[in-house]
Amino acid sequence: MLNDKTIAFLVAPEGVEQIELTEPWKAVKQAGGTPKLVSTRPGQIQAFNHLDKADRFAVDATVDEVSAADFDGLVLPGGVANPDILRTVPGAVRFAKGFFDAGKPVAAICHAPWTLIEADVVNGRTVTSWPSLQTDLRNAGATWEDREVMICTSGPNTLITSRMPDDLKAFNQAFGDAFSG
Repeated sequence: MLNDKTIAFLVAPEGVEQIELTEPWKAVKQAGGTPKLVSTRPGQIQAFNHLDKADRFAVDATVDEVSAADFDGLVLPGGVANPDILRTVPGAVRFAKGFFDAGKPVAAICHAPWTLIEADVVNGRTVTSWPSLQTDLRNAGATWEDREVMICTSGPNTLITSRMPDDLKAFNQAFGDAFSG
């Protein structure tokens, strides 16, 4: 159970894969936690269903207003554009890295590990992702495996990674268990 736990969802103003935001968000709420949408700009973010615009979601805080100390865990939803944008914003990279520095759990799905590569936190970790990221992750020092979900505890925190929307059930279960502990 995630009672009294507040979980940050870090997303760019545009480009997050909607189902990789909404399904983990629901999982946090159903487990009794409080999800908060953190972005690089205030207002709303634009989600996508692959390449088509989907819904808009209200931002709770920007990366300049909060830190890892304000949360119990971090979820990084995917989509191609979302992490590609986040990894170019120093404040977003610092925010993500802060969870590793604080030893707090992080969950990343699909293309989201790009942000973690930029934060320099995957070296020595075993991860999975959308298959096209495997070379990037290996070049950053990670061991990449093609699995539905990977739970890595070999670093300062628990890192949960998953490949794609088809893996959301396993991803939600794994990060829910890790964030509860």
